[in-house]
Amino acid sequence: MNRVEKALMHALFVHLHHNIDKAIDFGMFKELNEQISKTWPGSLLVGPDANDDAAVFHMPGCGLMVAKMESHCSPCVPRPYDAAATGAGGAMRDVVAMGARPMFLLDFIGTRPLDEEVVVGPCGFDGKCACGSCETMTSGERVNIMVKGIRDMCAAMDVFVVGGGFSTSFSDIVPAVVVAVIGKLMSDKPLTKPAKRAGDRLILVGETDNDGNDTLYRAGLVEEMRPALALFREERATMDSALAAIKTGKINACSDMGAAGIGAAVSESVRFGGLGARVDLSPVPLRRPDLTPEEILICETQARMLFQVAPEDVDEVMEAVRSQGAATAVIGEITSGTEAVFFHGDKEVARIPNKPPADIFK
Repeated sequence: MNRVEKALMHALFVHLHHNIDKAIDFGMFKELNEQISKTWPGSLLVGPDANDDAAVFHMPGCGLMVAKMESHCSPCVPRPYDAAATGAGGAMRDVVAMGARPMFLLDFIGTRPLDEEVVVGPCGFDGKCACGSCETMTSGERVNIMVKGIRDMCAAMDVFVVGGGFSTSFSDIVPAVVVAVIGKLMSDKPLTKPAKRAGDRLILVGETDNDGNDTLYRAGLVEEMRPALALFREERATMDSALAAIKTGKINACSDMGAAGIGAAVSESVRFGGLGARVDLSPVPLRRPDLTPEEILICETQARMLFQVAPEDVDEVMEAVRSQGAATAVIGEITSGTEAVFFHGDKEVARIPNKPPADIFK
């Protein structure tokens, strides 16, 4: 197992970011929601037990709505502005991935008392700087930085901030930064993440860089967390391009890209769909020419989406994407297998099965 395979395996099968059901009993919520459905029949279409990007529900008088809550707590230690902004942007992309246009955002920030000092930068988790490049500030000053990140992403995406919460009772080095986004469904029915059929082509929207190494950090493969950068103009172009493509009615499955990047977006989709994938990373649109295949596969650059489209519909979908200014490329296809295999040209980069071997980390 090579380094990138180990990181992806850890992200997909071990770390709670992708395995919340190991900590939370979704069956309890499903039972509750079935009971509530007697009061509101047919209102909940996609709930928390669906392994999808966001919830979908029918709001009487408003039609179908989509909602997602996301946290970006740890990345706010080394990079509070970008982490708060990408937390908001990531939740918005999850809403788009279901076929909706984000409209409203609520946020919650929890931190230490406002006059306490915090260290912002690579040494932030240690509480003192040893590298010489960190900045010491008050908790209140850091709060203002995080709020500005959320505000700037909402401004770029034309999304209301309608409320939220705030607490200074936290004692941990890591602040709480949580956002909830609600949007209006623009497609005839919700899109979903699981792969639907072999032969569908994988279309990537947006450009890839080497920023964002949370997955490697969580797997213990790098010492320094380097969160993804906020990309405001690109995030808007990706949203507009994705919605234009969604309106063609030709998207069979969709996922945004955040944690673990292309690797997770493809692997989760085929895992939940019971299929496989073959991906060539060499056509991926890049923001710089010198990226390694491993970086392309696992980096967490923002403002990217992944579509699955029938071969005969690829040109129409890509034309819709380009009409709104986003870069796009076909990077592979869904197969009838049970693993996602990633190449860069003829070189195999990683092979991720739908089920991990029993001795994966022994």
